[in-house]
Amino acid sequence: MKLTTRTRYGLRAMLELAWRADKGPVSMETIASSQTLSRTYLHSLLTSLRRAGLVRSVRGIAGGFLPARPPGEVSVGDIVRALEGPLDLVPCLGDRRKCGRAGACVARELWMDLSRAMEAHLDGITLKDLADPHPREKRRPALTRSSPPAPSRRKR
Repeated sequence: MKLTTRTRYGLRAMLELAWRADKGPVSMETIASSQTLSRTYLHSLLTSLRRAGLVRSVRGIAGGFLPARPPGEVSVGDIVRALEGPLDLVPCLGDRRKCGRAGACVARELWMDLSRAMEAHLDGITLKDLADPHPREKRRPALTRSSPPAPSRRKR
């Protein structure tokens, strides 16, 4: 799975909202300018995020966008799913009918494990974690490796 600009820019927009959450609604122009995003593209992203229940819009002259939930309750995984869809690395994980070999595929379990690991990792990081001004090591200790990686089984 390759993350597209939808996810990268959408995460930036959500972070902008998290940083400004205590100041009230944030206009689309402010987000676009601050994050150097196209207003048209940002509108598409915010629409998807609103439909997913991650942002809410406020109409009027002082309107704009607000996080729909506190930043500590929104995971990066929530944002990726809202903008990209399921986090399956290969299509057969979401729908076995997409591959005639799904029932006999020896690699399917590997793809499933990788997808689950990626999803768990992204679900374990919240907007609050990313928006926190403290150093990365203090902010997200779960992202630092606690033990050396297992040796590779690959022959060289």
